[in-house]
Amino acid sequence: MAKSYFFAGAELIDPDTLKAGRGALLVRDGLIADIVWGQTPDKPSDADMIDCGGQVLSPGLIDMRAFIGEPGGPYRETLKSAGEAAAAGGVTTVVSMPDTSPALDDPAVIDFIVRRARDTSVVNILPAAALTKGLKGEEMAEIGRLKEAGAIMFTDGARSVTNAQVMRRALTYARDFDALIVHHVEDPNLVGQGVMNEGEFASRLGLPGIPREAETILLERDMRLVRLTGARYHAAMISCADSAEIVRAAKAKGLPVTCGISINHLSLNENDIGDYRTFLKLSPPLRHEDDRQAMIEALADGTIDVIVSDHNPQDVENKRLPFAEAADGAVGLETLLSAALRLVHSDRISLPKLLRALSTKPAEILGLPAGRLKVGAPADLILFDPDAPYVLDKRDLKSLSKNSPFDEARLEGQVTMTMVAGRIVFDRR
Repeated sequence: MAKSYFFAGAELIDPDTLKAGRGALLVRDGLIADIVWGQTPDKPSDADMIDCGGQVLSPGLIDMRAFIGEPGGPYRETLKSAGEAAAAGGVTTVVSMPDTSPALDDPAVIDFIVRRARDTSVVNILPAAALTKGLKGEEMAEIGRLKEAGAIMFTDGARSVTNAQVMRRALTYARDFDALIVHHVEDPNLVGQGVMNEGEFASRLGLPGIPREAETILLERDMRLVRLTGARYHAAMISCADSAEIVRAAKAKGLPVTCGISINHLSLNENDIGDYRTFLKLSPPLRHEDDRQAMIEALADGTIDVIVSDHNPQDVENKRLPFAEAADGAVGLETLLSAALRLVHSDRISLPKLLRALSTKPAEILGLPAGRLKVGAPADLILFDPDAPYVLDKRDLKSLSKNSPFDEARLEGQVTMTMVAGRIVFDRR
């Protein structure tokens, strides 16, 4: 029989309603059974007491973009290690990308991920299916069968579908199956040999640049295809001011469009690459500081809906190379919340609004019941101290790979406890 827990003395935050204040919360049978704001009632006799000491109790984070090596690359990350890393970072639901070997383009492989994650991961891991067969962008995957097998959304992960006819066909089928299309908007032809943001800093480093137009041209095309088909569409990550304007205009027209941003693009800019730091080689690349500021403003005004970790573990052999030859990607599940809290500490966004982008909005977009403090909702909860300072040591990361862009960075905000379906899966107390 599942344990019952009574959280007392908590700073409750419901990112759905943006309500915040002291209170208590009861968990029973894996669900939120009761919430009391403004006071602490007597503890039920059948519940274990958890004294929160004024720390924040909120819904767990939902990460819509994480690359996991299993199947095919378990040395990078397994479903088990990804779950442990997520729990340590307060992430209770992870959407795994289809960039595996084999790619997640077959119902049998989707079923394998669903079962394997259920058996080995301490958090919820939901598979995203490939949008096209083999992630090649040429032939649409079987959206209906993949959704039936358990796919939560459809994407080609780190690859873009450049063929407009293929994308139109996929959007049309997705509309008929009420499926969500998530697209990585980066035209590979415009990226070319580029490895970082195009501009003065790239010239100084002697590295080929990637223009913002690699992102905006594909995004603009997609907005027109959404208008044509009426399908639900989510831009996986945007990174520049022009992209925010494109999404803002599409939303103003009433198109069913949402978008996300990587925590890296909210926290870092191209200058952080410094002396060719390969842990900061990302796709899309880190942009100019002006773009970063525009992204923060777009998050604050609701143009950007969700923040993702873009967790992409790479082994030492793929990162300990000259910058231009190193693989893209950085781990991020364990630092997602801490890095995001920089925006709160610098008074750029309120904590409830930040948690909405990390929890409630992803849940809404994916059609999940989580992401809110509400009686009857799943007890996927995190307790954290938003002011706890620490210096990140990559050796302490639970992820199998250690390629963190925040290695040795001073951060504030640590997760004290993570609960999934009423079960404590991480406890730092």
